[in-house]
Amino acid sequence: MLKVIHFVDKVLLWHRLPVLLGLAYLGLRRRLHYRYNLLHVGGENGVNYDNQHYAYRTAAGTCNDPDDDLVGSQGTCFGRNMPPTTLNYGLLDPHPAVVASKLLARKSFVDSGDQFNMIACSWIQFMIHDWIDHLEDTEQVELSVPDEGFTSGCPLKTFKFFKTKKFQTGSSQTKYGFQNTRTPWWDGSVIYGNNEKGMSRVRTLREGKLKISEDGLLEHDEKGIPVSGDVRNTWAGYSLLQALFIKEHNAVCDMLKKHYPDFDDEQLYRYARLVTSAVIAKIHTIDWTVELLKTDILRASMRINWYGLFGKKVKDLFGNVFGPELSGLVGLKKPRDHGVPYSLTEEFTSVYRMHTLLPEEIVLRKLKPATGANKSLPIHERVPMEDLIGKQGEKRLSKIGMEQMLVSMGHQSCGAVALWNFPSWLRNLISHDIDGEERPDPVDMATMEVYRDRERGVPRYNEFRRNLLMIPISKWEDLTDDVEIIEALKEIYDNDVEKLDLIIGLHAEKKIKGFAISETAFFIFVIMASRRLEADRFFTTNFNAKTYTNEGLEWVNKTESLKDVIDRHFPEMTENMMTSSSAFSVWDAKPDPKKLLPIYLR
Repeated sequence: MLKVIHFVDKVLLWHRLPVLLGLAYLGLRRRLHYRYNLLHVGGENGVNYDNQHYAYRTAAGTCNDPDDDLVGSQGTCFGRNMPPTTLNYGLLDPHPAVVASKLLARKSFVDSGDQFNMIACSWIQFMIHDWIDHLEDTEQVELSVPDEGFTSGCPLKTFKFFKTKKFQTGSSQTKYGFQNTRTPWWDGSVIYGNNEKGMSRVRTLREGKLKISEDGLLEHDEKGIPVSGDVRNTWAGYSLLQALFIKEHNAVCDMLKKHYPDFDDEQLYRYARLVTSAVIAKIHTIDWTVELLKTDILRASMRINWYGLFGKKVKDLFGNVFGPELSGLVGLKKPRDHGVPYSLTEEFTSVYRMHTLLPEEIVLRKLKPATGANKSLPIHERVPMEDLIGKQGEKRLSKIGMEQMLVSMGHQSCGAVALWNFPSWLRNLISHDIDGEERPDPVDMATMEVYRDRERGVPRYNEFRRNLLMIPISKWEDLTDDVEIIEALKEIYDNDVEKLDLIIGLHAEKKIKGFAISETAFFIFVIMASRRLEADRFFTTNFNAKTYTNEGLEWVNKTESLKDVIDRHFPEMTENMMTSSSAFSVWDAKPDPKKLLPIYLR
């Protein structure tokens, strides 16, 4: 298999193959990654339990793995897709602030065109806050910027932040690890909370519902902090999606109440959480990811993950009876962890560093009848991003309103994942703790992101590619054709390609046509996007009418996209204000052309 993969990588280029051959390549690569790129860091010492008794998602993500009640729960360790780096470059070689200032800092805003809008940008933060966050130590790091970094535009000459708390694993393979303060399952914890305390904060304890304000936005406590499952480092776009899916949860509760009037509050809550979490996972799989990686091969691949090669109609008729390739991962008889207990990984965290998607401002649109065939809306106001973060952003969002914010984000392109496109306002940011409280000292997020990968032992770009069975670069021209970037890389990294930081390589790498991210980042997705579904018993063994109810399962099955969710809550919005095929594309873009050939034959 390895020889076939290397031959295609050197000679044919998989993304230029016909769809079926491209799918075969990705299937082979995924099998190799399962063999070589899943490492258990350790930490679980749970017990077996009665699966039938826990036929619902628990507050802290326990009792999901069929054999160990602690796997994937809050506080367990991040896994690894590869061993920690074996290179001896220091944490400050080159200085993270110099790297950030000379290679990441935004020179001028570069957008992603019609492919990805601000809803898509907010969605990925919505997902990250569902999955991953590292436990911090009580000890702080203080980074003082050298003169060369400060004079080149670094906004903070010195700043402090907390170290990531390191744990000894006792394993010879991975001697240390880091804990996840969120639940890594696809369980909607971003709105439900990561433990009993968080869950009790968001529930009304009436008819299974979650708290929401009369205007459809999040409620706030006496300190002005949003009432939702995850409140760390919030901004208006992220808060908006939390509110939208609280509305979705409450709508599921109403539907279930009609069909099952005898269900009590707890039953309604548990069923509605299962349904809403599955809707979120399905949207990410067959809608968001397809727009991120806009090619026929990836559209087919992601639909196969959910429905299988035979497609939705066959699966609706027969269920998952033909195995994972033909009937999809969802509905498998048993979860599959490929011999490694489920977790998300350090490398997964690293490739999801996409803050360049964020702009400098949000362009608010007037909610007037759209003009022209593309349903464009006139500009009402430009709001700086600084006014939309934290408590101040919550107040501003309440004045803007849910509909205007959603429509405006739909019509605005987000940033491109590229060098020299990191938002300036994120380089002098007041961040939040886990309770949503503002911290006293500002931080430079661009510098921190370079430092975090090094601190956590994530391999640098070339070592990362070798570990992923990819061909490493031997010269800068293998990475990019941009002469200005090449000269900057030579200067910052002393013309040493092995020293290149992962985040810089991912942002500089030449992209496959239709991809908003690099191929290197994508191959981590090949492993983890499938694993998030197939290791979860609520997407496999328990994805059935007994666990979800007949009506709950039908709700999930009929939801194919974010547009379906928006249509449920704002029935005329997309019809009057959107021409694009996906709610994650810029709304006044042309729809995708209709093709007569089935996707697998293109």
